[in-house]
Amino acid sequence: MSTRIAFLKGHGTENDFVIVPDPENAIDLPPAAVAALCDRRAGIGGDGLLHVVRSAAHPEAEGMAAEAEWFMDYRNGDGSIAEMCGNGVRVFASYLQRAGHATEGDLAVATRGGVKTVHLAKNGDVTVNMGRAVLPDGDVTVSVGERSWPARNVNMGNPHAVAFVDDLAHAGDLLSPPPFSPAAAYPDGVNVEFVADRGPGHVALRVHERGSGETRSCGTGACAVAVATARRDGADPTVTGTPVTYTVDVPGGTLVITERPDGEIEMTGPAVIVAEGEIDADWLEAATSA
Repeated sequence: MSTRIAFLKGHGTENDFVIVPDPENAIDLPPAAVAALCDRRAGIGGDGLLHVVRSAAHPEAEGMAAEAEWFMDYRNGDGSIAEMCGNGVRVFASYLQRAGHATEGDLAVATRGGVKTVHLAKNGDVTVNMGRAVLPDGDVTVSVGERSWPARNVNMGNPHAVAFVDDLAHAGDLLSPPPFSPAAAYPDGVNVEFVADRGPGHVALRVHERGSGETRSCGTGACAVAVATARRDGADPTVTGTPVTYTVDVPGGTLVITERPDGEIEMTGPAVIVAEGEIDADWLEAATSA
């Protein structure tokens, strides 16, 4: 590990990330190191970490290198690996633009959930083609305390359980993962979204993200919520040929989600880089071995 490790800090609708540029995949980032960096008291602090690597330099992404030069090696705040992070992709793309690796317009980004197409707009908003939602069969239930709700199982490259509630306060403190059943529905855990209506085409959510706890925003979660809400409302663009758009309020801001007739889902929202600096490599090594 070098003695000077560059980092940046960014957020998308207050879903915040430590960004570690590492084009040649030379920095060792075991789970303990990621957790230390994401620690809000003893580290930099973040819901997750964006490890910026050239696809050709990463064994999990080299097969996508012909389509996307850059791979978003995303980690949850506890150091675990996640397939995809919608807000993270926007911040990742914003970093690439800041670093001179991308310009306004379209950009391909490799993720564990596949290659995502990103559009960088002049006003700073970033639109991500999030792919299609998969809606597995089977009933799912989520619980908080003595309350329980049926939930829609939606997969956006990562798993989600979407529950509609009368009051977002019913989600409780979301410090620990809400129990769900059946256990077989989510063998690797799940992101749980609690959703309340705010008006026609307008909902609000709170989310417990797997490996991070409650976060201020979840991009894949907002997409899952839009799809679940559309189906609840009797809308399926792949059947009607008419796109459906929902405004989704998250605690950290607002995202706009559109499901197109071809089933592809687009998410638009802000991405902000707020700081950059250097990580003390000796501290990180000590924190990792503690």
